[in-house]
Amino acid sequence: MAREIQSTAERWGNACIRAYCHRPAACDIVKIPCCFAGLAWHMLKVIVGRVARLPFHFAAAKHFQGVSTMTRMHPLSLRFQDPETEQAFLRQLVPRLRLQGRAAIVVGVIVYFVYGALDHLFVPPGQLGVVWIIRLAALAVPLTVLVLTFTQWFEQANQWPLALVGLSASLGLIAMLWHLPVDSSTYYYPGLMLATFYTYNLVGARFIQALGINVFVLLLFNLLFGFARVYPDPMLLSENFFMLSANLIGGAAGYLVEYQRRQLFLRELQLDRERRLHLQRSLHDRLTGLPNRDLLDDRLRQALALARRDSERHAGFFLDLDGFKSVNDQLGHEVGDAVLREVARRLVAATRETDTVSRLGGDEFFLLIHDIGSCDAAVHLAEKLIRIIEEPVANQPDMPPISASIGISLFPQMGLENTPEAIIRSADQAMYRAKEAGKRRFHLAQ
Repeated sequence: MAREIQSTAERWGNACIRAYCHRPAACDIVKIPCCFAGLAWHMLKVIVGRVARLPFHFAAAKHFQGVSTMTRMHPLSLRFQDPETEQAFLRQLVPRLRLQGRAAIVVGVIVYFVYGALDHLFVPPGQLGVVWIIRLAALAVPLTVLVLTFTQWFEQANQWPLALVGLSASLGLIAMLWHLPVDSSTYYYPGLMLATFYTYNLVGARFIQALGINVFVLLLFNLLFGFARVYPDPMLLSENFFMLSANLIGGAAGYLVEYQRRQLFLRELQLDRERRLHLQRSLHDRLTGLPNRDLLDDRLRQALALARRDSERHAGFFLDLDGFKSVNDQLGHEVGDAVLREVARRLVAATRETDTVSRLGGDEFFLLIHDIGSCDAAVHLAEKLIRIIEEPVANQPDMPPISASIGISLFPQMGLENTPEAIIRSADQAMYRAKEAGKRRFHLAQ
């Protein structure tokens, strides 16, 4: 393994020498740093290659545990393969990007001006004006993006504008280098390394955006100062080595930060779904999916509050199936469960979305009907419910007939206790009076 890495490093170093060094004497100067760079590059490729496979391993593990494959990410861009998951991730990033972008721009502008305070020491007097014009022009982009963070447009477009802040800083420095003597580059090219880290790790750009920008800057630097305006070979190689190292270190850090942020988002998403699932199970009947007694009590309290505020009258229907025991005895509990689910479906279909159909247990159901209006409307609905329950159940030709006894309690009522327990109790007592009168009937509580 060591020989393989060393061989790769030697090949990388020799390639760098052939690309930049035209004199044999230069080879001895740059071979050692280039070999170290090659070694670092190969090792980083191994590390990043393994890290890049982690999203797929994570997604595979999640899928094995029954979670959707929408958690998969692209190994380089880290983008979620599921568009809805990606959009949800980007939406929840907006508040953090807004604050991070503002802070990064303020810090960047301060550093840019402090960096400019040293111009008098390194820039020839005749070039000071040009350098400051470039510096101020480069600041136009971050200041524009800073204003953008205070508008609603930032919610639609945020990461690319932030990435352009890093690009403007790098292009400004390259423009300054172009107008300065060669010996001043030792002062300005460290600024390019700072801009590299700034773009990867501070400004808020995505890793893939920062990578594209910094690769472009590196290529532009070599095009301008390796061909258009030739720097001395040792200087150019040395500057490339440090700029490439800054890209490797900053890029690896940026990749890992975004990867961990996305993994955290997935875990939060999974926890939120589990919480919603547990809440659904705790407040709904597992057989029919209808609200259970706890949720019904809460809905009744809300209805009472609305009745006091809007002077509306609501109704509670306590419904008990007649003949259901015969279904269980003759056809078994599996058929009985299917009948309960069908009854639940019919009751929901017969009521409005604002109403609540709840299963209290066994073959007992409770319906909360909002703004019933009058007793006649309650009677009409009770007759309708009895009719739809008596309709034959599909694929059950041998099933004994079933019907329903219904007790109705209108509320709020003057002089009576208006609580969820009292309303259910009143409707329950009315239902038993309907059964005593011969079943398949309804009774209105007085």
